[in-house]
Amino acid sequence: MLVDTPGLHRPRTLLGERLNDLVREVWSEVDVIGVCFPADEPVGRGDRFISAEMAELKATIIAVVTKVDLVDPATLAKHLIAVSELHDFADIVPVSAVSGHQVQTLVDVLVKHLPESPQLYPDDVLTDEPEQVLIAELIREAALEGVRDELPHSIAVLVEEMMVENGVTKIYADLYVERDSQKSIVIGSRGARLKEVGSRARAEIESLLGSRVYLDLHVRVAKEWQRDPRQLRKLGF
Repeated sequence: MLVDTPGLHRPRTLLGERLNDLVREVWSEVDVIGVCFPADEPVGRGDRFISAEMAELKATIIAVVTKVDLVDPATLAKHLIAVSELHDFADIVPVSAVSGHQVQTLVDVLVKHLPESPQLYPDDVLTDEPEQVLIAELIREAALEGVRDELPHSIAVLVEEMMVENGVTKIYADLYVERDSQKSIVIGSRGARLKEVGSRARAEIESLLGSRVYLDLHVRVAKEWQRDPRQLRKLGF
């Protein structure tokens, strides 16, 4: 069973605190943890902070050095040494998701450290997340494409309604941002960007559901939603 958590970070909002709580909760329940260290970024305070947080964990910890296609061999060698000094990792695996370099090796290493277990889910179950949650995440990913640096955590998506009519799945979803200026970024000039978001997300959702999709998107402003407990509950955090 694979669990993808948010990144552990220094929280500046209530949302950040809740995401960190989720990470620590998952850490306490899993057998193996893979921590990602991008090869094209120097080891820094954030990496040392995370390593210190892991010091008391019972889980087996693997360092995954990602994006190795972006650096030369000498830089990678220095980076691997720097990562090895952060923690007594059970294994350190350099990989590139883009080129596929050592991705299967990483799978083999993770499996090697996993204890045997009864089968937890049927063979045909790929995720335990509800469809609406997956759809919301696909819409959010499409909305963040190209503006991730500007709005990394400011966009939330809520699927308000789903229905099937004449073989078409109709989905009505709201994208929430914190400020009017962010709303303008998501919508774009004359709605061009939101239309692009809808087209990209619809294609992904059709692939997920295996049916034609009508997708209706609206952008709404929820002031400071990352700091508002009521808004966070509404948005599923």
